[in-house]
Amino acid sequence: MSFPEPGARIHGTDPFATPGVARSPVRQLRGRLASTVTLWTAPGPAGLTVSSTVVAGGEPGRLLGIVDDESDLWAAASAAGRFAVAPLAAAHKQLADRFAGILPAPGGLFRGDGDWTGTPYGPVPAGVGTWVGCRLDGAREFGWGLLVEATIETIEVGPDESPLIHFRGRYRELR
Repeated sequence: MSFPEPGARIHGTDPFATPGVARSPVRQLRGRLASTVTLWTAPGPAGLTVSSTVVAGGEPGRLLGIVDDESDLWAAASAAGRFAVAPLAAAHKQLADRFAGILPAPGGLFRGDGDWTGTPYGPVPAGVGTWVGCRLDGAREFGWGLLVEATIETIEVGPDESPLIHFRGRYRELR
């Protein structure tokens, strides 16, 4: 009996992928719009990887995002009325996958390979220099999730790092 070499692909393509002709044009368009990967956290603690985040200027600043209405993050943020958002860097791929539910999280999401800085808005990864603390203003159904609207109450701006980008279903690095 022979086995494939380690790292060899068994299938030439993803056997679970939706064939191109059956893919939703809206999902195809969304996949072609590169998005910065962010980590949203709330007191509790709870967290979720979110790539649908928009910051609007003005004083005070405003933040919009689309989150899963059944997520622990949404339950915690709506109960607390506040949450933190941190843009992730290329070094945070595993953290992003853990909070997206793609990687296992033995002992919980906030255990593992990193330290956390406590804030009134939710824990922030210790290695992340830039983050915002937001007051929840409201939410409404929007597409597959909730459109969350918030006011930025505090901003920490750290070193300029290469952001982690989500594009066409994969993480990419902006160099």
